[in-house]
Amino acid sequence: MGWLIGITICTVAVLFILAGRMYLLKKDVYEFADKMETSLDRIIFGKELVNEEETEDTLWGKSCEKLVRVHHIWTEKEKENIRKKEQMKELISDISHQTKTPIANIKLYLEFLQEENLSDRGLDFLKNLQGQTEKLEFLLQSMVKMSRLEAGSILIKSREENLYKTLARAVEEIVPPAAKKGIRISVDCEEKMFLKHDSKWTEEAVFNVLDNAVKYTGPKGTIHISVIRQEMFTKIAIKDSGKGILLERQAQIFTRFYREPEVHSENGIGIGLYLTREIMEMQNGYIEVHSEPGQGSEFCLYLPNE
Repeated sequence: MGWLIGITICTVAVLFILAGRMYLLKKDVYEFADKMETSLDRIIFGKELVNEEETEDTLWGKSCEKLVRVHHIWTEKEKENIRKKEQMKELISDISHQTKTPIANIKLYLEFLQEENLSDRGLDFLKNLQGQTEKLEFLLQSMVKMSRLEAGSILIKSREENLYKTLARAVEEIVPPAAKKGIRISVDCEEKMFLKHDSKWTEEAVFNVLDNAVKYTGPKGTIHISVIRQEMFTKIAIKDSGKGILLERQAQIFTRFYREPEVHSENGIGIGLYLTREIMEMQNGYIEVHSEPGQGSEFCLYLPNE
């Protein structure tokens, strides 16, 4: 009987020891989790992270030391990225400034030449030179816009504005080239459609889509713009009667410098839709395309309602 009591006492003692160890382990786990959460919060909010453990022998000491090193690496890389962005902004600003003057001078000399008595051949050369100058100006402007977007130097300023007026300005810009091809443009949008958006850059995004639509729609074609306020987004749909886009190419059209192989004779460098996608994403929106060869294309631009 005595041996049974002894076993019972030993069992109870072992259970107490195990319970004590479990309590200490649980306490250590909670303390580790609390310290980890506090350290991650400091990293998230950009605060300095310091290892306060005197020794690295503990689990937290080792973990914290690695967190400190990772945080230091991230901080240095972030500083380097900021420095590079600032250098890029300065470079873009210099390029933009330095190219404006020579292009303006070239256009001025071209105007002087128009007043001269030139031969028919000279007039043809002058016309071609004017066209090439306009292409060069468009190319430089597009490259500067793209570079500014990628360098993060463009600030989107969304405010409650009339979306109808934003669309009207984009349509006004595209009317002259559309009229030359006899393309009819129609708009279905409430005249007092107010929405939080950056009017300037949204106009740019819509114009880029319209510009593509005019380029790739044949004479006497149509372009229809409709605006629908949905539950979470407002959709700007731009549908044309153009040549359409093959399904396997539809993901490529939003990449930089992509141009459809069949339309290399058209003016452009292939960054319009890329810029549009970037502008929409910077406003927490997005763009999608629906198209079939020979059936035209519909580009849908989505802006958040809030």
